[in-house]
Amino acid sequence: MKTGARTLIEALQREGVDTIFGYPGGSVLPIYDELYDSSIRHILVRHEQAAAHAADGYARASGRVGVCLATSGPGACNLVTGIATAYMDSVPVVALTGQVPTGMLGNDAFQESDITGITMPVTKHNYLVKDASDLDRTVQEAFYIARTGRPGPVLVDLPKDVTTSHVKGGGTAPGKVSLRGYQPTYEGHVRQIDKALDLIARAERPLVYAGGGVVHSGASAELLEFAEATAIPVTTTLMGLGAVPGDHPLCLGMLGMHGTQTANYAVTECDLLLAIGVRFDDRVTGKIETFAPNAAIIHIDIDPAEIGKNKSVDVPIVGDVKAVLQALLRRMQKRGDTANWMARLNAWKAQYPLRYRDDNRLRPQYIIRELSDLLKGEGIIASEVGQNQMWAALYYCFRKPRTWLTSGGLGTMGYGFPAAIGAHFARPDLPVVDIAGDGSFQMNIQELGTVAHYQIPVKVVILNNMYLGMVRQWQELFYDRRYAYTELPSVDFVKIANAYGVEGIRVEEKEDVREALCAALATDGPFVLDFRIEREENVFPMVPAGAAINEMIGVHQE
Repeated sequence: MKTGARTLIEALQREGVDTIFGYPGGSVLPIYDELYDSSIRHILVRHEQAAAHAADGYARASGRVGVCLATSGPGACNLVTGIATAYMDSVPVVALTGQVPTGMLGNDAFQESDITGITMPVTKHNYLVKDASDLDRTVQEAFYIARTGRPGPVLVDLPKDVTTSHVKGGGTAPGKVSLRGYQPTYEGHVRQIDKALDLIARAERPLVYAGGGVVHSGASAELLEFAEATAIPVTTTLMGLGAVPGDHPLCLGMLGMHGTQTANYAVTECDLLLAIGVRFDDRVTGKIETFAPNAAIIHIDIDPAEIGKNKSVDVPIVGDVKAVLQALLRRMQKRGDTANWMARLNAWKAQYPLRYRDDNRLRPQYIIRELSDLLKGEGIIASEVGQNQMWAALYYCFRKPRTWLTSGGLGTMGYGFPAAIGAHFARPDLPVVDIAGDGSFQMNIQELGTVAHYQIPVKVVILNNMYLGMVRQWQELFYDRRYAYTELPSVDFVKIANAYGVEGIRVEEKEDVREALCAALATDGPFVLDFRIEREENVFPMVPAGAAINEMIGVHQE
């Protein structure tokens, strides 16, 4: 008879798991003992939060389910931020946690925490397994729930006696998963699709507003085909970057709080908004009453709870984005005339390009554009959260889906570096770069130990202004430049990297940027670039809190 731990490993192998990111501890020792001889690669991170973010980055870069593993109590609790990050951005992750033996549950045993209770609000579903004979079924259900419908994280809590006890029977997984009450709708209703096509045919100023759902669905090719067939321009959310090539003539760039002027003006002036795989997030809409005020709205999403949640819509279509776009393309008989609309948008593009002060000083926008020019879309960019994130979103040209990894919904500092580690194991054929701020990088700086240990060729581009930059920007603009506790002391990141055995360079002059980037990209192993940028550089455009998205500050007006 097999142990529960062995049954677990075999169940994971049946799900196609090739990599687990984790950190061992007492309650998961039986699992680690079985992992030792298995075909599954285990990556030892230096903090459990990094395991969750790495699993998340693996999932976003590959489209497969990412897996992380931690021990009970503090180990499991350290996963929570990463699980919440995945939940907010609809990322398929299965988190495996150790637990005290079943007989000790509820007794405040050493390293006991009610992790299923703690994570209930931030998981799609979770399990506490009390019988080893349930392991096969539980693992299969967990992976099925994580990757189907609207993706999301699932947690499986594993008491130690469950993993050490023996399992009777063959230990084979059940047949097709069928869960009562969980039947995601994939095909859009034909009548709703026809209503949408009628609005599309009559619209004079249509606009596609595309989000992360397009990427999760694998629908980028269908979206581009639809946009080209209808000549409808596309703006994307932060999570939707790469859903259409950023340099495509129909692409208007990102919309929202730090969106392009053209995208934000287009939303304000359009007469039809096709919201595809989005949730009308407040960072996108600004003042919700003034968002697309003149437009009929078609909303396509696999999660019916998102439709009408924040914004009333005229044509709701519940279904998988890929399937619905395919149906729209099949049934489309005529399209509207968007020539005048496109002429207007192209005039805005020419009149209001992204601008920054291009002088001899070291500015972050220049660094990002140089990196974009060097990689030409053939790489994966992870980011931390804050100014570095927005500069990357605005100035890097994303040409393909699953090449942009960032914490959008939760805004988790420290996400990018471990996510980049996960992305490498998902796509070892591509260069992976983490664009970081000095504040965010220090949140999970200990993962320098992980990249050094495994010689993971992740490159870290630190945009170092010795501030918590985005918070400082708000203090400058709205709090009379009272920089309360946002200034950070100077850190020698090169010395820290070297202490871990990682190469690094500090760059202080604009003329050295390209050479430094080339040196980092040419290095086989990990590399840290510490760019000492202009300290009070701001991210613009910017929509102040409570304003309409066409009421931007820090922009070029004519």
